Amino acid sequence: MSQLDDLKNAIKSRLGELECVIGWEQGYDPLHATPLFIRTEADLDRLIIGPLAVHNLATYLPGFKGKKIGVVVKGCDSKSVIQLLNENLINRDDVVVFGLCCDGVVSQRKIRAALPADPGFVESMEVGAQDLKISVAGQSATLKLSDVLADKCLICATPDAIISDVLIGAAHTPAPAASLACQDEFEAKSDAEKLAFWQETMSRCIRCYACRNACPMCVCRDHCIATSRDPLWISQDNSPAENMMFQMVHVSHLAGRCTECGECERACPVDIPLMLLRRFMNKQVKDVFELQAGTALEQTPPLLTFKVEEERINERGW
Repeated sequence: MSQLDDLKNAIKSRLGELECVIGWEQGYDPLHATPLFIRTEADLDRLIIGPLAVHNLATYLPGFKGKKIGVVVKGCDSKSVIQLLNENLINRDDVVVFGLCCDGVVSQRKIRAALPADPGFVESMEVGAQDLKISVAGQSATLKLSDVLADKCLICATPDAIISDVLIGAAHTPAPAASLACQDEFEAKSDAEKLAFWQETMSRCIRCYACRNACPMCVCRDHCIATSRDPLWISQDNSPAENMMFQMVHVSHLAGRCTECGECERACPVDIPLMLLRRFMNKQVKDVFELQAGTALEQTPPLLTFKVEEERINERGW
């Protein structure tokens, strides 16, 4: 029996007690998936898993708080579930977690760059064990999966769901901690080079807030500084300075909370490398507080607690 069949059977056995189960289905073309809200057994026929199941479905959970809900998660997504639980943003008794052992998901940006023609609409696609066969604009292309995996998958240490009520698939051997070449290259830049990089990059931002809306931990949208008028924190001026100000506030609000799911960067329509900021902040949090968000239950984010003296901050020595 396939991993998908196992998942369908697991969902079917619990569906009667749940408001719905959130999974994935094919989107507007064979290359794109979209969230699926499974309410009947007939909906299970549309369920898909695999390298196209890119969305972090934990993002939807706070909106269902108080209702009995099921969710399908990959390893990276499960960290968001843990973090939401740690902040009491969802209740464990209300969530049935169908965990997957994940082999990685694709980057649409990398696929676009590798195709011979603009993939405005993909005609057909076959997912193999090691490759993708795509037909677009009358042309066919075969892409190696390893070449188009999302960056987060290249350094993933948690491919299997950390928290689950049902775990589907064969477990992986955890990979050692690693860093991305693009992250190392960015952090090696001088302050002046970093400033010039972000000034150019943030000039592309259209302030659509897709990064905010896709983030599973950005839950204060009714009080968001981006839309607040009293007090007025950020203007609607679409300038690199104001755009960067929004991102810096977003990053600081996620300090010790960001699980590096990469949804902010994936959702960005102008390909701003937002994870450079998130990973940098997470590195500082890990160095100072020895904490990685979403890796263990009952962890309190460092900025949501207080100690008179922190073990790794020598304030008396300043």
